Amino acid sequence: MDGHARTPLVGTHWGHFRVSADASGIRDVQPYEGDDNPSCYGASLADGFDTSVRIAQPMVRKGWLETRDGTGRSKGQGPFVPVSWDTALDLVAGELERVRSTMGNEAIYGGSYGWASAGRFHHAQSQVHRFLNGIGGYVSSRNSYSAAAAEVIVPHVLGLSPYTVIEPSYEEILAHGSLMVAFGGVCPHNNQVVPGGVLRHNDRALLSQFRERGIELVNISPMRQDVPAYMDQTWVPIRPGTDVALMMGIAHELITHDLCDQTFLNSHTVGFDDLAAYITGKADGCVRDADWAAALCGVEAGQIRALARKMVGRRTVIALSLSMQRAEFGEQPYFMGIALAAMLGQIGLPGGGVGLSWGNNGRGLFGTRRVNFSWGKLPQGSNPVEAFIPVARIADMLANPGAPFDYDGQRYQYPDIRLVYWAGGNPYHHHQDLAKLERAWERPETIIVQDSVWTASARRADIVLPATTFLEREDVVCGLGQSVSFSAQAAAPYAQARDDYAIFSDLARRMGTHDAFTEGRDSATWIRHIYQQSRDNAAAAGIQLPDFETLRTLEVVDVTDQLPRSTHPLEEFHNDPLGAPLGTPSGRIELSSERLASFGYDDCPRHPVWLERKEWLGAPLAYRFPLHLLSPQPQNRLHSQFDFGRASRDAKIEGREVMIMSCTDATQRGLTDGDIARVYNDRGETFVGVRVTDALMQGVVQLPTGAWYDPDEDGIDRHGNPNVLCADRPTSRLAMGPTAQSCLVQVDKHTGPLPEIRVFTPPLIERAED
Repeated sequence: MDGHARTPLVGTHWGHFRVSADASGIRDVQPYEGDDNPSCYGASLADGFDTSVRIAQPMVRKGWLETRDGTGRSKGQGPFVPVSWDTALDLVAGELERVRSTMGNEAIYGGSYGWASAGRFHHAQSQVHRFLNGIGGYVSSRNSYSAAAAEVIVPHVLGLSPYTVIEPSYEEILAHGSLMVAFGGVCPHNNQVVPGGVLRHNDRALLSQFRERGIELVNISPMRQDVPAYMDQTWVPIRPGTDVALMMGIAHELITHDLCDQTFLNSHTVGFDDLAAYITGKADGCVRDADWAAALCGVEAGQIRALARKMVGRRTVIALSLSMQRAEFGEQPYFMGIALAAMLGQIGLPGGGVGLSWGNNGRGLFGTRRVNFSWGKLPQGSNPVEAFIPVARIADMLANPGAPFDYDGQRYQYPDIRLVYWAGGNPYHHHQDLAKLERAWERPETIIVQDSVWTASARRADIVLPATTFLEREDVVCGLGQSVSFSAQAAAPYAQARDDYAIFSDLARRMGTHDAFTEGRDSATWIRHIYQQSRDNAAAAGIQLPDFETLRTLEVVDVTDQLPRSTHPLEEFHNDPLGAPLGTPSGRIELSSERLASFGYDDCPRHPVWLERKEWLGAPLAYRFPLHLLSPQPQNRLHSQFDFGRASRDAKIEGREVMIMSCTDATQRGLTDGDIARVYNDRGETFVGVRVTDALMQGVVQLPTGAWYDPDEDGIDRHGNPNVLCADRPTSRLAMGPTAQSCLVQVDKHTGPLPEIRVFTPPLIERAED
């Protein structure tokens, strides 16, 4: 332990690691000694100074210097011209001033995403938004690529955020539960990642107890591996995109055999009669029973009926993964999943009811002791600009200024964006249909990217500002977990990289907002200030945290034992629906919503409905593209972070991302383990390595997200990025979320020469500044 104490402890979103470095770079990375199930992602930290991907100094695209527009930007070929920090910051400040003085701040889009750093201060999204708010605001985005449909539909049904309704925890299920019906599985590798970090990965320890406690687990997913091998499971393979049909087949069995908890439905819900009339066919003549569902989802009708009866008379939780709602009409599986749990009458009971965003961001891990105060954070100020977009509609916004769009019951217009400022994020990872994004990316006059590595977005920027990584700066890490830690600086900044705060401070000085942006604090003072906010908030809740210097010495402080035991977020409502109403118009669970009906959306009406998607195995398009592509989160990196690192690159085949396919589908195409395949549809094409398995249903292939986008001159991706194949189509007019999981493709064996992967080679850099 003495040896560990001399090695810096670094906090990340996927855990804590001890990192030692010298002038030559990272020498060694070891997991935090208190974590007995550390993430494999940590191995990639040793590659944090890979010179082939790090941005060494400020860069400006030569074509932009000549034309001051986006011509040729989306090709990502450069060349770039290195410039001094003063030159780069003068250019950025000049562009910001030009755009806001001629077009207004409504012409500035402040893009970012929150995963760049686990620290409370060095959080790129907070930094860029604080800076832009200080100069008059920016066009913002709402919701997330991960959970947009859930984030909008759940408040209409439950009157709560889906991030509030994440229960019951694994601890509660072990104590009170009997059956978990997991739509989309539990996917433990997703629980390795927690916003703000997690001190101990206890998911395996908890899930391993399901077997010995006799908790039955039904995995409803095309992929058996969505449940780990150390758990017993009943695997129910289902065609992607048909979960709602299966739920309705189960509901029909409950309704027609008087197996619903009618007392709960009468006292805690509204609109059940509308939904029941739809499912039984009284409303439109279509009986949505087990036979109807079986024809759509590929699960035998007898199995559907048996599952319905299995769920009655025992403590049952309906667990819904986020993957289901990242699809066409993605609001519906969450809407119907909540309705199914309501029919069982167990919403709000420990170990029962419904669990949302399951197997994601540590959901279910933290038991009945939860942080009951707010951690301090960098204030972002207020944004005077009212214009916004749903987060996944960036390509539509850039390409169609002034066009109308619907969102959550209102009609808006896309703003006319002339400048994009992106810090700590990579839209070319999150977004779908990259060919469409490429075209839209040409339109803004100026794109500024502030990042540490040459992502696809940085390669397609006009001005690139090199930022440090979390390895190169101090911070305080605290998040959904029950601990706070001091994250040390493990290494000196790479080349000319600067902290985001230093960059924005210098920009604010040029824009005349330096005093307001810094409030007279440097980074070290801000970190202490934010931690003191946490101490004060904790003390008000009866939790004692040490002073900052003591935290530095201790490195980690676990507050679990100080936290009070909390109840299920819906427990009070379950026990007293009149005295503890929900935030819906009726105060109850709305299985049929007058508010949704008033919007007039045929793609998200008043109650759950089955809507046939454009891309699923029952669609006419499946004759041309007979395989349904699923693109889950990767098992060896966070999103696209550290794709250049050893944990990610060692898992690839001939440098390509690995696609999993069934034995039957592979045999039909002459493919075996380790082969290279071409995956394509009308939107794009990419090369992948192949792994063959019997744990995936026929007709489905799986290609994880996060391989850095590497197109050739014809736009063919060389590296295995699924987003070249996925449609940029909104879930519905309600949430306008992404639909990556609704994607049909064809796969052929590739036998010719393989194109060279170039994405880990810096773009062309023409000459140094005089």
